[in-house]
Amino acid sequence: MTLPTSEPDGPVSLIVVPRSHDVGGFEVRRALPTVKRRMVGPFIFWDQMGPGYLPAGTGLDVRPHPHIGLSTVTYLFEGEILHRDSLGSVQPIRPGEINWMTAGSGIAHSERTEASQRSHGNALSGIQSWVALPQRYEEIAPEFTHYTADSLPVIEDGGVWLRLIAGELFGAASPVRTLSETVYAEILLVPGARIAIPAAHAERALYLSSGEIEIAGDRHAVNSDGGGVLLVLREGDEIVVTGVTAARVLLFGGEPMDGPRYIWWNFVSSSKERIEDAKADWKANRFPKVPGETEFIPLPD
Repeated sequence: MTLPTSEPDGPVSLIVVPRSHDVGGFEVRRALPTVKRRMVGPFIFWDQMGPGYLPAGTGLDVRPHPHIGLSTVTYLFEGEILHRDSLGSVQPIRPGEINWMTAGSGIAHSERTEASQRSHGNALSGIQSWVALPQRYEEIAPEFTHYTADSLPVIEDGGVWLRLIAGELFGAASPVRTLSETVYAEILLVPGARIAIPAAHAERALYLSSGEIEIAGDRHAVNSDGGGVLLVLREGDEIVVTGVTAARVLLFGGEPMDGPRYIWWNFVSSSKERIEDAKADWKANRFPKVPGETEFIPLPD
């Protein structure tokens, strides 16, 4: 059995089995940050949502909460989430779409199951990640952008299906606007299909969310409960991934961040003092409000 965190030899430099948390009544598995790996490129936070099922009469209820210094990125495999934020954005997100919210100097948002969806049960699974902002952009004005599934490039070849979520890969370019060099893609493999991950990006990782794959003779599979595994790739080499079974992997990474980042609760910054200011602002009710919401998540003790 794979240990929760291990450092094997070969093209995979670190293996992380995520730990479980409850978020708004739904289980997530957190792969980043870990003690041995804080970031991969600009990605500083990585949660696998589900796979899970919300029975009729229930739903996801992540009450309004704040962010600074990062972009939140939501990508679903199944289900639907209604996003609301303090800019006035109201946007349901469905599989294959992208919600990209840049917090910058400060934003608040909620994530819920819409009332019309609660009359029946709903499957829900996907990835929520945070991308740290370069220092020169940490205090930009907040913004929110939604990208439809058909706006994102898709590549199909030899049993490989790839949707490019952000960045450039295999000659394709995503329309998603990023503030640092970033790559993010969903890859589906049929049994026996192979894909060569180029060495174009300095830091890369694969998150196996379903199935089993092989890299350089070593096999990696999801846990029996559906939990995935994070594989941090060694720098500088093309790495071939083969589907042992039908598998879904997420490729992500990019250039290293321009210095260390501090993370506390929902705040990310290159400055500890800035995080203290954000904590005080949320506690004192100085963040902008989310229209249509009356609840909020209190600052943790």
